Amino acid sequence: MKITNSDLSQCLIEFSQKFMEKHRSIHEQLPLTEVDEQWLSPCVQGKHNEQMDLWKPILITDDLSFSNVELALELSLHPDICQYFTTIYSDSINAYCSDGLLTLLFPWCEKDFSRLQENIIGHVLMKQKLKQTITIFFAVTDDEDTILSVNNDSGEVWVERIGCEPHKKAADSMKSFIHSLSPEVL
Repeated sequence: MKITNSDLSQCLIEFSQKFMEKHRSIHEQLPLTEVDEQWLSPCVQGKHNEQMDLWKPILITDDLSFSNVELALELSLHPDICQYFTTIYSDSINAYCSDGLLTLLFPWCEKDFSRLQENIIGHVLMKQKLKQTITIFFAVTDDEDTILSVNNDSGEVWVERIGCEPHKKAADSMKSFIHSLSPEVL
C-alpha cells in the first residue's frame, strides 16, 4: 500500500496526542517552555509563571509551503518532509526509537518555519558541495553530531553524522518511523 501524505499527517497528530497524554499523566499539566516574547506561538496556552509558559502541539492552519526553498535549491523536496514540517506547530518532542533517545524538530510558529527553511537550504547546499546524497533533517540525537534525516529521493529515514553520508537506515518511510516511536517525557 502506498503511504500518502495525509497518512503521515495523521500519524504525527496521533504521536503528538500520545505525547500530551503521557505528559499529563506524569506532570498533571501541559508541558512548559521558557517565555520568549520574540517567538510568539499559537502553541502557548497560557502562563505557568513569569519565566514559563504552558504549551501544546497545534495543527497548522497557516498556508506554509516549501516552494521558495525548492526554487532556491532547484530541486523538489520529498513530499513527506514537506508534510512533516507543515502539519503541527510544536516545541521539540523527545521520543525513543530502537536505538535510543531522539528529539523530533517542529516549527514553533510561522517565523520559526522561515528559520527552518533557511537551515534546510544550508543543509542541502552543504550536501551538494560535498557531493553527497541529498537528505533533509527532522530530528537530533543525544550525540550532537548525529541527526535523523529523510533521503530526498526515496523517502527512507536514515541516521547520519553531520557532514557525512547517511550510514544506517532507520525506516522505509517517515510514517513507519514515527509510528515506531514512543514519546518520552522528561
